[in-house]
Amino acid sequence: MIPFDYLPGAKQWVGGLPRLVAHLGPIWIYGPHGSGVSTLAKWLADQRGTKTIENNSDADLAPWLEKNPLGVVASKQAKDATNVGARFDFLELRLWAISDDPSTMQKCLEHIAIEEGIEPPLPPALACLPCNGNLRELRNRIVRWHILGQLPEPFVSDAGPQLFDAEDIASNLHIMERTLLYRALRRSYGNRAQAAKRLGICRRQLYLLIGRHGDPVRGELPVSIGPKRLAKFRHNLIGGNNRH
Repeated sequence: MIPFDYLPGAKQWVGGLPRLVAHLGPIWIYGPHGSGVSTLAKWLADQRGTKTIENNSDADLAPWLEKNPLGVVASKQAKDATNVGARFDFLELRLWAISDDPSTMQKCLEHIAIEEGIEPPLPPALACLPCNGNLRELRNRIVRWHILGQLPEPFVSDAGPQLFDAEDIASNLHIMERTLLYRALRRSYGNRAQAAKRLGICRRQLYLLIGRHGDPVRGELPVSIGPKRLAKFRHNLIGGNNRH
């Protein structure tokens, strides 16, 4: 487990943990997925001699709080965003995302590496790529690099036509699509759900793009010839050349 004082934004709240333990009322902890919310909530509940619960729905939470007035709620949203959160007098703590405090990324990576039995030095790229706030993503980066040898690059450098080298729109859109897909897959270390989120598309659309362009992280080749607009342009181009 990563020490609490290593977590993003810890300087703002870690000194107040003794007061949280002594607080005579329920506590609401929230933050980005994978930021340590559940871990901290469980630790606080153990220290307070009470229980913790994930905030799934208002119907589940209200009766639980009646039985556990000093309980600790782990949530992905602020208490004011829920009806139950507004009805109970919580002491609220927000955990930061790594993007809120990027200076903590290197220390978190080094500690995770020690937990995984990986000796330094770590590749600089592990700490250079974007990370929206997920400590679990950092662990996945290290494991994928150490076990699978997958170390995505910060920038795409694949062989083939460069962006805007072609004159036609169809070819350039195809290359741009591939560039954005590869970058998202690399920055997500092959995690396709995360790549789809980065691109702002659904999983089905992502798999269509992978079928069209391949996956550089997993070494998968394209299985389709590309979009209809590109096939039509190539057909017309070949037909035009034949007529001459």
